[in-house]
Amino acid sequence: MTRCLIRPLMIAVCVATCLARGVCQQSTVNPAAEARGSHRVSRVPADMLSQLNDSLQQLASKVSPAVVQIEVTGFGPAEQSDRKQAALIVRQHAIGTGVIVDPDGYIMTNAHVVAGAQRIRVVLAVAPPSFDGVPGSAKVQVLEAKVIGSHKESDLALLKVEASNLPTLRLNPGRVPQPGELVFAIGSPEGLQNSVTMGVVSSAWRQPDPDNPMVYLQTDAPINPGNSGGPLVDVTGTVVGLNTFILSSGGGNEGLGFAIPAPVVDFVYKSLRKYGHVVHVEIGVGAQTITSTMAEGLGLAQNWGVLIVDVIPHGPADAAGIKPDDIILAVDGHPMLGLTGFTAALYRHPLDQVVEIDVLRGTQKLSLNVPAVPAQDRMEQLADVADPVKSYSGRLGIFGLNFVGELRSLLPEVRIGTGVIVVGQAPGFNSVKTGLRTGDVIHSLNRTPIESVEQLNSAVAQLKPGAAAVLQIERQGQLQYLAFEME
Repeated sequence: MTRCLIRPLMIAVCVATCLARGVCQQSTVNPAAEARGSHRVSRVPADMLSQLNDSLQQLASKVSPAVVQIEVTGFGPAEQSDRKQAALIVRQHAIGTGVIVDPDGYIMTNAHVVAGAQRIRVVLAVAPPSFDGVPGSAKVQVLEAKVIGSHKESDLALLKVEASNLPTLRLNPGRVPQPGELVFAIGSPEGLQNSVTMGVVSSAWRQPDPDNPMVYLQTDAPINPGNSGGPLVDVTGTVVGLNTFILSSGGGNEGLGFAIPAPVVDFVYKSLRKYGHVVHVEIGVGAQTITSTMAEGLGLAQNWGVLIVDVIPHGPADAAGIKPDDIILAVDGHPMLGLTGFTAALYRHPLDQVVEIDVLRGTQKLSLNVPAVPAQDRMEQLADVADPVKSYSGRLGIFGLNFVGELRSLLPEVRIGTGVIVVGQAPGFNSVKTGLRTGDVIHSLNRTPIESVEQLNSAVAQLKPGAAAVLQIERQGQLQYLAFEME
């Protein structure tokens, strides 16, 4: 027997549970049957379903005006079943979702939604459908948008439209949703604007990739292509996350959706709006999560936590006295259980304050103040300004920038003053396996100096299939050759 305790924010959960178990009935009963007491059934007042219906409608009406559809036009590799077409760069159209976070036209979405975009349009629903029988009778407003900044590591981007007094949704970075909590996903799956789906928080702390410190909210609320960048809201209409990807064997929703948590969205939004890129601190260390095998082999005092495995000479941590094999116990007073927490702590730390780190060195506990310096992610910034058409070298499967002008001042450590710097990789079917990496600087091809992407593409085009190709590159301050055969 299931009993429903009626409280304002639990009506939906209670009714859904009852209906799922088939035990909810209207309050009208057969008195004789009840007197016999042969079979007791939990009863829900007849108006409860109406209350649930009204509550969900009110929530959708409150949230939907601040959720926008994003239409992107750009260039990218053709996605066809015929592998011979995979290297073609074609004009593409994509649809995603965004959420208005400031009434003056600031919109958060996923970075992958606007990656490679040449034109971005935002569709705002300014009035609900009239249901007069005419399809598409909802009024919409279409605005041109520009990218203020993008952060690939968190898959977040900030857009701006020229408008004011727009409806917004509130981010709540101070509250962590709990597993089982009711949530709603709003977006444009397959272009169907302002679609609302319901589910629960499956996990509040999920790390799908053990090599990537990013953590996500997991939900079973149906999410499909087009939901990317849309909000995941709680029963109050507060944004608890931004939907970003699904795990699926068939490409559709299978109840494994993931959203970027609100604290991450809030941090990235504020940084992108202030600086145009994400600014966080670094202290000049390499760290790993401690495993039981690592603890046993190294003779560590504990088999959990975060271990310092490298300290950059003359860096902030080195100056503060941190040493390899120190175990990080806490950062800014917060206990550190693994690398994910350590990375998050540095992301959240203010730039103008020292980082307070408690470490365990052998059996001795130490408290150290480490200077905070802004982290440098120059490749990500360079990739954002690369023209997806002019910078593409299809045969080599890379995006490159001419190493001239401001790039020389940004990368003063590069030894040779000309070349093409690799800022991204996009291998296609006709691309050669070269061994190039992001950050490499190409200086020559078969001893012919290379000074531009155009010159590189021209030189590659003259090589016949089977011909030897040798690139002289500079990688992390060292010159080396990459040799391969053209295909």
